[in-house]
Amino acid sequence: MKIVAFGGGTGLSASLRALRRSDHHPLLITAVVTVADNGGSSGRLRVDRGALPPGDLRQALAALAGDDPVSTRSARLFQHRFTGEDPLSGHPVGNLVLHGLMEQLGDPVAALDHAGAMLRAVGRVLPMSREPVSLEAEVVGADPRHPDKAVTVVGQHEVAVSPGRIENLRLNPARPDACPEVLSVIGQADWLIFGPGSWYTSVIPHLLVPELARAIVASKARKLVTLNLAPDQETGGLSLADHLGALTRYLADFRADIVLADTTAVGDPRPVAAAAETLGARLALAPVAVGDGTARHDPAALGSALVPLLRTSR
Repeated sequence: MKIVAFGGGTGLSASLRALRRSDHHPLLITAVVTVADNGGSSGRLRVDRGALPPGDLRQALAALAGDDPVSTRSARLFQHRFTGEDPLSGHPVGNLVLHGLMEQLGDPVAALDHAGAMLRAVGRVLPMSREPVSLEAEVVGADPRHPDKAVTVVGQHEVAVSPGRIENLRLNPARPDACPEVLSVIGQADWLIFGPGSWYTSVIPHLLVPELARAIVASKARKLVTLNLAPDQETGGLSLADHLGALTRYLADFRADIVLADTTAVGDPRPVAAAAETLGARLALAPVAVGDGTARHDPAALGSALVPLLRTSR
């Protein structure tokens, strides 16, 4: 079964760790990762070296690393972040390795495939575009002096932490080329999976790439949306039902087959079920959060809920 999971950051990592738990029915997993990150180590590499931001790509590779001792140790090395106050401080080893491979090989896809081989990854990681993009948003309430005025906020990190309500989201450049390998795997996929993750900065950006949007709509694959456990700062004003509405706001023809939500986080399921129906989807509820009360998906619990859903018939 061929699975394509879209996202970035910790949400996509949780989804990938969940998907790889299908031991008896192996899944062919491809992670498609946003390339708009401008914070931390990725932001520094973009500014200093003009690099494709490697942070979210690194996290996806680490999530798919093999289970043998060498791969596990290599994944920990990729995630190791240098401390101190020198120029290396704050850089994860994997970010530097990926950037070095991109410089050597001249192609981010070849670099990611090579890194995947180093980690004996059980799936493939691809960028949504071979070139870095920037996120821009019109945010109402971002300026406390003018709480009712829309302000343009530039940068993925800035959008993610900005107070206020996001009114409009766009990419710069507005029409980046999609990674051709991504278009190919979408055309061959059995399932496309969106979320969990930061809705405006990890999930929706994929819908803003015109070629990707067309491929997603045209795909014969079934589609599953995994909802978040709690609003984050960038979606503080959105209910879980509103999260689903945001998908069709940015891609009017977006449709899904299943919406997966945590039993406790969803509260009254009726509004979310109604919103799912507008996408053509049914709502599936399961306990998928960690047990300590924090808003994090438990990869084991998510896998126990997610993988059986992928085996359901149309």
